[in-house]
Amino acid sequence: MPDLTVLEDMMASSRSLHLAVHDEDYKLLCLENREAREVAEIVQDTCFLKDLEAAHSLVKLIVHMVREMEMERPLVGQCLPFWEELRSKIKEWCSQYSIDEACAKKVFDRSFKRNYHPAWSAAFILDPRYLIKEKSGKYLPPYKCLTSEQEKDVDKLVTRLVSREEAPIVLSELMKWRTEGMDPLYAQAVQEKQLNPATGKMRMANPRSSRLVWETCLSEEFGKLGKVAARLIFLHATAAGFRCNSSLRKWMRTQRRSRAGTDRVQKMIFVAAHSRLERGDFSGDDDRDADLFANDDVDVACESFIDTSSV
Repeated sequence: MPDLTVLEDMMASSRSLHLAVHDEDYKLLCLENREAREVAEIVQDTCFLKDLEAAHSLVKLIVHMVREMEMERPLVGQCLPFWEELRSKIKEWCSQYSIDEACAKKVFDRSFKRNYHPAWSAAFILDPRYLIKEKSGKYLPPYKCLTSEQEKDVDKLVTRLVSREEAPIVLSELMKWRTEGMDPLYAQAVQEKQLNPATGKMRMANPRSSRLVWETCLSEEFGKLGKVAARLIFLHATAAGFRCNSSLRKWMRTQRRSRAGTDRVQKMIFVAAHSRLERGDFSGDDDRDADLFANDDVDVACESFIDTSSV
């Protein structure tokens, strides 16, 4: 990371910088050069070192979390917990370095909104690993962690991933999931954790259990919702989309009319997304409008996922 290297070099050279601005030759330069005077003022400011340390600490924090994310290859449902963890660490950083928390929150919220996708909320709610044990003993989805807008995103995305005829059914199943959750025995099995030696953090003992439980134990009770959940929980956050030009979008619209065509589209999405992951290509956040699952193309993608046999 170039920015981190620059900050580390500046911290290592802080004493030399102080000596340099007090040098007589540099003082003479300041008489003629406005930029030299500005540099001297910054270096001699009593807050300079503290601000430098704060900037270095923040960049190091973010770089560490990004590297950890790339190594763990998180799923879409892990995005909201990841951002919440980052929010908490930034709050601690503000307290440690006496930074205005309101300003930091404004920057954080702007970045979150720029990156946020409704699939984050939907996958988070449908992933059994995030079920919360209530006083009643029930394990319920973490709706209390969502905003009202994010709750609406869950409803919208879930209904988009099924046919119009199935929408009322899947919403009914979603409401049942919200109020009844999962059998405690199954929930505890899914949420079993073990130590990850690579990161030193606890991780799911069986990462596939979240999807497996929807396809087996919950398949009869939540038939339509289970299919949506299995698809969302499966998606990797670091390989969310691929470039989709107008010709490809047109082809996808024609293919969704048949079951075979829908299967081809789904396979292509899988191959394209995971090839990006294997290449380590995590770029494209600044061009989200060109990604398949973003903005204007979301309906095309969702329609392609519909099980045409039920339409």
